[in-house]
Amino acid sequence: MRQHRLYVGTIGQGVFRSLDGGVSFRRACNGTFVECHVRALVVHPHRDHTLFLGSELGLFRSDDGADSWVQVESPINGKQVWSILIHPDNPDLMLAGTCPSQLFRSENGGKNWEEVSPDFRRECPRICWTRVTTLAADPANSSVLWAGVEIDGLWRSEDAGRTWARLGEGLSSQDIHALYVPPRRDGKRRLLAATNNDLNASDDEGKTWQPLGIGASLPHSYCRALAGRVDRPEVIFLGNGDSPPGTTGVLGVSWDAGYSWEPAGMPGPANSTIWNLAVHAAEPALIYASSVSGLIFRSADGGRTWSRQPREFGEIRALAWTP
Repeated sequence: MRQHRLYVGTIGQGVFRSLDGGVSFRRACNGTFVECHVRALVVHPHRDHTLFLGSELGLFRSDDGADSWVQVESPINGKQVWSILIHPDNPDLMLAGTCPSQLFRSENGGKNWEEVSPDFRRECPRICWTRVTTLAADPANSSVLWAGVEIDGLWRSEDAGRTWARLGEGLSSQDIHALYVPPRRDGKRRLLAATNNDLNASDDEGKTWQPLGIGASLPHSYCRALAGRVDRPEVIFLGNGDSPPGTTGVLGVSWDAGYSWEPAGMPGPANSTIWNLAVHAAEPALIYASSVSGLIFRSADGGRTWSRQPREFGEIRALAWTP
């Protein structure tokens, strides 16, 4: 297996970087506030040393593999960034989601940004403020983008993020944590949405949804993260746990595009909900998962077996790896 870099975004300790597959780590916060809360971390699809992170201070960029960071001057400054999307087919197109819920869009690779928020619900008695927790590009149509809001449901854009419309009839909850939008096969596909009380599926492009009753297949109903293998999109992983942050967590896996689920072969339960998943096209069989309370797990065989990495962190909210 080729050498690769693993990046971990934490709450209160900034970014850590490993050059040896997660065995050892060093802090990589030069240019950021060293105690910043990193809730989003993404890698440029064509330039492995270019990364963006989202923090409570706004958006930061690195062009040297996290050796240094520079804050992106934009209307996002001073806002809590919870999600970032770099379009895989057109990396000049980017989105960033914040708390309280706002959406921002860039057409030039993050140099300039404009707000494109729809009529989001901003306040929520349960969590004070809603937040844009997940963003996804549609591999079937480069103009279609998806956004999930905690707690304000599912949104879709059909014009590359300029305008947005709400959809999601039948969802088990408006508390959206993660989305999985696979490519079509034989003209069909199953979309997935992870919420606070179930995993939901749509077979009609997101118009209507059905709760899957994931608690019958996995130990818990609280769902947090979704990711599929890049080379085999029918293989999907689901972060699951007892609550946020929880005291126990498991990783679920589907080998048939989300129609059936089972626990993945982890070395015992995690210490909290599985919160993050990281995949990369350069090595599709290499997958990382992390619990919100600081444990990291790794699979080198496409998700069939997993091992726990030796380093523990306080609180992990973002995870990424690059060649």
